[in-house]
Amino acid sequence: MKRTLAFGGLVATAGLLAAGLAAPANAQVPNDSVPTVVLANTNMAAKQIAAFWYGEAKANLIGATPYNVETKVVAKHVSKGGPAADSKPGVVPAIGDEKKTTAKSKNVNLPKTTGKVFFIGADHKPHWCSATSVQSNYRNLVATAGHCVYDTESNKATLDKWVFIPGYYQGKTPWGIYVGKQAFTHYDYDVYEDGDRNYAFVTVYNGVLPTDAGRAKYEKVWETEADAKKDKVRIETDKTTAYSNIEIETVVTGDIVAVGTAESKKIDDIQVAEFMRLNPNKALTGEGPWATGSGASVPAEITKDAYARDVDSYVSSDQKTYYFRKEVKGDKVSAMQKPNEGGSGTNGDGRGGGGGGGGQQTKQYKYFKRTFWANYDLDYKVCARYFSIALKDVGRLGDNVGGQGLAYNQKLGNPVFVFGYPSGAHLDGNYAYSGKTLKWAYGKTFAVQVPAIKGEELQGMKSSFTGEGSIGSSWLLKYNNSRRLGYLNGVTIGVSDTDANNRFDTSVSPYFDGELYDVYKHAANLWSGKIV
Repeated sequence: MKRTLAFGGLVATAGLLAAGLAAPANAQVPNDSVPTVVLANTNMAAKQIAAFWYGEAKANLIGATPYNVETKVVAKHVSKGGPAADSKPGVVPAIGDEKKTTAKSKNVNLPKTTGKVFFIGADHKPHWCSATSVQSNYRNLVATAGHCVYDTESNKATLDKWVFIPGYYQGKTPWGIYVGKQAFTHYDYDVYEDGDRNYAFVTVYNGVLPTDAGRAKYEKVWETEADAKKDKVRIETDKTTAYSNIEIETVVTGDIVAVGTAESKKIDDIQVAEFMRLNPNKALTGEGPWATGSGASVPAEITKDAYARDVDSYVSSDQKTYYFRKEVKGDKVSAMQKPNEGGSGTNGDGRGGGGGGGGQQTKQYKYFKRTFWANYDLDYKVCARYFSIALKDVGRLGDNVGGQGLAYNQKLGNPVFVFGYPSGAHLDGNYAYSGKTLKWAYGKTFAVQVPAIKGEELQGMKSSFTGEGSIGSSWLLKYNNSRRLGYLNGVTIGVSDTDANNRFDTSVSPYFDGELYDVYKHAANLWSGKIV
């Protein structure tokens, strides 16, 4: 039984009705039946999520694609059916609309409350849905579809690095980024993926905007590869961070161990100075004994021309080869040396020698080179990068863009406006929407059942919105065109082609009843605060 949602670097408790609990739909669920675990409860945790989306010139935001999980409802499974009010109708007024005003306008003015939620999907890629700001005690609440929070595709806890951006357009964040803090959905959706309860409310921190950006590095060295792998997994699954380029590098320590030791590495050509460090007071021309885990090659004899210097020993320019010479006593001259030519008056080293007579005899040498090796103990370094961004606080979501009211247990057949960011193609391949700009649809609600998604108490409305991007779109009842406010009465969870002409013609939402109000009520009274 899943009770915890892992959410955008944050973690939140999801179910509002305990298993087997039968509560009146219009009764508030007691707080002790709902774990209120606050995730990303540090400023740094939320800051890293915002940095993830702002970093790299907003590449993750701009590259995000519309979420397309469980969005298409098969037409033959859509039937007329049965939501009904489970208690008296109720409304929560919108922010700024607590006192009713009336006005008329012929044009449809788009609400500032609508925007996109961004997150990392089960495919580890950035995606988005539509969402809207709603009224709450602390003006910090977002409403969207349940599967734009809970990952039904991989059955992970929640979608990762979740943020809400009202008014988003091509990388622009006019009112800032609002990092999700705690997510709430209905127990039946959390556990059974019940389509009738496919909605979510998310509390968000104050919005932030960047003032400066950069990148920082994480590095930690572990003695064993197993420990390094554990650290790597910890970073990859830590939803309070925004790490990238996570790798494990081997680190050669200064300690040597016997060849064959686990987690060690033999290096055949170490620098001469390093070998001297490992074998102090040992002659490099000798045969040791060398320290355990180190050794030298057998001296290889070379020609005088290859030796190329008139010194007793030297180290190569790359510091890895040791050259030395040994004087040859008496008549023992190496076959590798050039012999004196009779009567030439020269010695083998090219200097004048008196022909074989009584002049001073020149020294003769053999020339050698050798290399050295060591077998080092290995450590393992976990390396990662993360975005480091200076952020400024821009205040609460509701103060900046307002918040829609909430209506529940309303009679079907009322007209609603639907606002969202539809994207993608119709079934016939026609791309009607780009997902870049906010669009609207208008129509009356009607009862719908979709058994394929366990939906017996759904509502529909005629709309040409395609599913990609429009999921989470807000259904606003009694929308006031001048104030751009109304009552949230649904969220799009799927679209359907009901007349089989390969064009989507119907949007579907859960029916908002008293059970939804219970979920909303619990989320609407929780404080979030600032992250900077």
